[in-house]
Amino acid sequence: MKKKTIPFLLMGIGLVSGPVCAGELVQWHTNSLTYLYGKNFKIDPPIQQTFTFEHASAWSVGDLFIFIDQINFNGKGANEGDDERTHYGEFSPRLSFGKISGTHIAAGPVTDILLSMTYEFGKGDTEAYLIGPAIDLAIPGFDYFQLNTYLRKTDGGRPGDNVWQITPAWSYTIPVGRSDLVIDGYIDWVVDNDENSRGEYHANVHINPQIKYDLGKALGWREKVYVGIEYDYWKNKYGIKDGGYVSEQFVGTTDQNTASLLLKAHF
Repeated sequence: MKKKTIPFLLMGIGLVSGPVCAGELVQWHTNSLTYLYGKNFKIDPPIQQTFTFEHASAWSVGDLFIFIDQINFNGKGANEGDDERTHYGEFSPRLSFGKISGTHIAAGPVTDILLSMTYEFGKGDTEAYLIGPAIDLAIPGFDYFQLNTYLRKTDGGRPGDNVWQITPAWSYTIPVGRSDLVIDGYIDWVVDNDENSRGEYHANVHINPQIKYDLGKALGWREKVYVGIEYDYWKNKYGIKDGGYVSEQFVGTTDQNTASLLLKAHF
């Protein structure tokens, strides 16, 4: 086991085993499964079907978000067709200073100060470890608004090591007739001066909101079932400068601008 992974796994074991040892630690939780179908992806095969499991929960010491994607490539796969699918996930616990100290934090729109962590994992050379300060904000109209900042550390000192990332995440609900339209998502902005990592890793911005209608509520179902789209804009995808060299099979634009059809069910 990689030594860097141990702190994240220990925290994960503590949080996940919480309900067994002390159920009062869990304040609320929700799980969901999402199906996405989209075209015009860059670097990877252009047509993709994605199945995503998500878990979100609040705890007496903070909160936790996990997602795991299985991405199926239609037509020719990656690596000249050898890889027909891949997977990627993130494990993201946050520790709340307000909850742990029992202090109500209120300074303008700031409602909490947290320590935010993420472990990125997937097929191939994808592991990264992120840690940094975060704040929760009360912004009128938003269900929630988080602002997370991280120092990124990659496994083995790969390109993109030791750079900063800013990640806001939000949710906004608009009543529409008998139901709701929900706009939620995140932005990953990797801030890099292009001098790090021997110039191999460039600043990049990944904007990934979902716009979805609660069909379940409209039909009177108890569980939430959404239909809609997921928009995906990624400038300098994977930190590769647009127009730069990717592989012998790919040289060209790395700026991704596409959308996928979405079906999402909570349970």
